[in-house]
Amino acid sequence: MSPSRDVLLESNKEDELGETPYQRGVRYLSECGITRVPNKYVYPLSDRADPRREECNIVDDNFDVKLPTIDLEQLKGSNRSQVLSNLTKACEEYGFFQLTNHGIPSEDIRSVIDVGKLFFELPYEERAKYMTPDLRSPVRCGTSFNQNKDGVFCWRDFLKLSCHPLSDFLPFWPSSPPDLRHAGTNYAKQIRSLYLMLMDAILESLGLVENDIREDQSKDLKNGLEGGSQLMVVNCYPSCPEPDLTLGMPPHSDYGFLTLLLQDEVKGLQIQHEGKWVSVEPLPNSFVVNVGDHLEIFSNGRYKSVLHRVLVNSCKYRISIASLHSLPFTSIVRPSPKLINQANPSRYKDTDFDSFLKYITSCEAKSKNFLESRKIT
Repeated sequence: MSPSRDVLLESNKEDELGETPYQRGVRYLSECGITRVPNKYVYPLSDRADPRREECNIVDDNFDVKLPTIDLEQLKGSNRSQVLSNLTKACEEYGFFQLTNHGIPSEDIRSVIDVGKLFFELPYEERAKYMTPDLRSPVRCGTSFNQNKDGVFCWRDFLKLSCHPLSDFLPFWPSSPPDLRHAGTNYAKQIRSLYLMLMDAILESLGLVENDIREDQSKDLKNGLEGGSQLMVVNCYPSCPEPDLTLGMPPHSDYGFLTLLLQDEVKGLQIQHEGKWVSVEPLPNSFVVNVGDHLEIFSNGRYKSVLHRVLVNSCKYRISIASLHSLPFTSIVRPSPKLINQANPSRYKDTDFDSFLKYITSCEAKSKNFLESRKIT
């Protein structure tokens, strides 16, 4: 890349469409052949990853964590009570777990990862058709974490697809690459069924058995889970010329009940555990599942929505697909009355998706301040 092009990127000037080069995404910058990280992506030293961390998937036991593993087949079998106990411990102590024997065929997993990667290999002009600042758009291609507010951009592009009900949203999905709609809908249906099975187990692990569900406001919760929101986010992290200067995603927590993350073989996810950042080793044919803000609120703080972030590397392109699930966007989330008593009063304010949108559009999101803002002090 020529020095003059580097200077142009650093100028941060808008083009005739009112865009800076950064608004076009890191995939666009990579296609331009940049050889260094522009200042727009350079995090303060205090916010960067430890420079001793792994690079290009070299394993270091000092920075790696083995997440608890939940075997779905065992959860459905005679060993259910023990698996539920393990699930409780995972949600309380880690806020994350690996899900194995989930029943989604490996070829379906490979297909959705492949079409996700192919989307970001389309010409910029094709990807740009789906770029919009509207956070409520059923399909949105963008960059960074919140490009409308981020002072420093992260090294990530994304494609967000609303998924439920599919009949409402599928006509808005990209028609290129040709297999995206087929692979995406097939995957979205299966991951939704998986989420509902997990939520049944989580409600049981919280002591909210079927009779309790009918008695309290959680009867509506059951219906809300089945008719709730589903957002599929395809994350693209191109290789980065100076990965120690930036992040793929800054520390954050997820707003919903559960997120089911599908990773390719490239490591990058880190979680905050026992006061330090640790990397999650990709486990073939598994999902990383994490507790979201809404589940922490619903459980009245028993299950933890944990900070996590993403690192990038100089060697490998990384793709992940996050499926975020919660109640319908119009629903109110509050602690379950069954989990509140005199010794354990309600710790959170009622919240909804509008509150979340107003928060992230009014400030530069840092860490998990939205969840902190819902706590009763």
